[in-house]
Amino acid sequence: MKISYAEYLKKTDASVLVAEAIFSELFSKSPLLKISDVADTTSGGTPLRSNAEFHNGTIPWLKSGELNDKWIEEAEEFITEEGLSNSSAKLLPEGTLLLAMYGATAGRTGITRIKAATNQAVCALFPNEKVIQEYLFWFLRQHRYYFIEISKGGAQPNISQSVIKGTLLPVPDKTLQTQIANILSTIENTGKIDLNIVPNEFRNKVNKVLASKNNVLEITTELRQQLTIVKKLRQQLLQDAVQGKLVAQDPTDEPASVLLKKIKAEKEKLIAEKKRKKEKELPPIKPEEIPFEIPENWVWCRLGEIIYDTEGGKSPNCLHEPAKDNEWGVIKTTAVQELYFLENENKVLPDKFIVNEQHKVIEGDILITRAGPKNRVGVVCCVENLTKNLILSDKTIRIIHPKNMLYSKYIALALNSPLIKPFIEQKMTGMADSQVNITQDNMKGFPISLPPLAEQIRIVQKLDELMQYCNDLEASIKESEAQNEQLLQQVLREALRKEPVEA
Repeated sequence: MKISYAEYLKKTDASVLVAEAIFSELFSKSPLLKISDVADTTSGGTPLRSNAEFHNGTIPWLKSGELNDKWIEEAEEFITEEGLSNSSAKLLPEGTLLLAMYGATAGRTGITRIKAATNQAVCALFPNEKVIQEYLFWFLRQHRYYFIEISKGGAQPNISQSVIKGTLLPVPDKTLQTQIANILSTIENTGKIDLNIVPNEFRNKVNKVLASKNNVLEITTELRQQLTIVKKLRQQLLQDAVQGKLVAQDPTDEPASVLLKKIKAEKEKLIAEKKRKKEKELPPIKPEEIPFEIPENWVWCRLGEIIYDTEGGKSPNCLHEPAKDNEWGVIKTTAVQELYFLENENKVLPDKFIVNEQHKVIEGDILITRAGPKNRVGVVCCVENLTKNLILSDKTIRIIHPKNMLYSKYIALALNSPLIKPFIEQKMTGMADSQVNITQDNMKGFPISLPPLAEQIRIVQKLDELMQYCNDLEASIKESEAQNEQLLQQVLREALRKEPVEA
């Protein structure tokens, strides 16, 4: 995948940025020659994969992904003499300069310390007497993004040999070539930029480029710190919401203790009418399970005390693309985010799959993830603005609750609170953080700080208002970050503009 110039600049080694500064100056001070004038080029090949006699031999065979902008001392694969002679692969001498032409590593370089062959995605360059190899190596390294920019192909760059051969290279005298290569190697090896070792003719440009990058990156760091602050603010708001600190208590509200009795009475009635199954009685909440104090008219209870039940769905084999408007899809765990639902995070169901009414996702559902990576388990949301035909997966659980006595969005935010998360994590089981699980019985044991119904509604309304403020603030910071990256691109492109010397 092609990356932006700003992203490339942030990731690139300082030595390469210094190289860009030096070569941009050389373009206006030195004669320009095509690479085809200063080096011969060739590429390799791949012996037929289906012929076992061509592989697992003794000849190192390099692929483009193995080029690392450094010395290459080993290969991942080996071919036989038969494979070499029956393909376009060539045995290259030790000390060969290589350039990757295709794929994610297109534009990367390397110099071999072994005799090796390569596949067809690697170009080998053999400099003549006009340039020294290390100088050409550093030119190719700093030119990588320009190769990628003009490369053919969609998502993956594709640099042809004709593009490489036609690339213009400034060619000063060999003394300066050697000096430049040594300076850049020293910077890379030490990780330090000492302007005193840079020749005077390049020093101003190098200093200007580095200062510009540092200024922009300092702003980027500041903006990212602001994003971290916004994230912490969201967590604090969730924390305040479930502690009764977000809105004022109203003494006229029916106490949560009365609400809890009503919910229990309703459950008993449904059980008596055989509309709900009688469940195992939950243990009372112990003092050590209570993570914080709550207002007098609130109560602590377990999730299972205030809901009717929990239920999961099905995960048949599906196509990976999301369902279209007229298709049914099964939601992925990534559809359930903290407090909001992403309906497009789904996989289309097979045509012959029969949808069970019980598994349909409906507006107002409270969903919780029960299996997956640790950071994706125990995440809760309330389904809103549903437009697609979706079913629950076996890794997502619906919390069935009395909607006339509980405000769905409050239950979702209460379970997402950073004060409750540690308790949820204690109930996770699994061999590694990459795959954990929470049983439905354990979910019913989660502690909940329950306010009066009227206050539940006020809390959610206030939280929505404050979260929207956070969203707007985050969007503004991200816009500033994008503008800052654009500035980095513009400033450095201007500073590193390569203008050829006049004839």
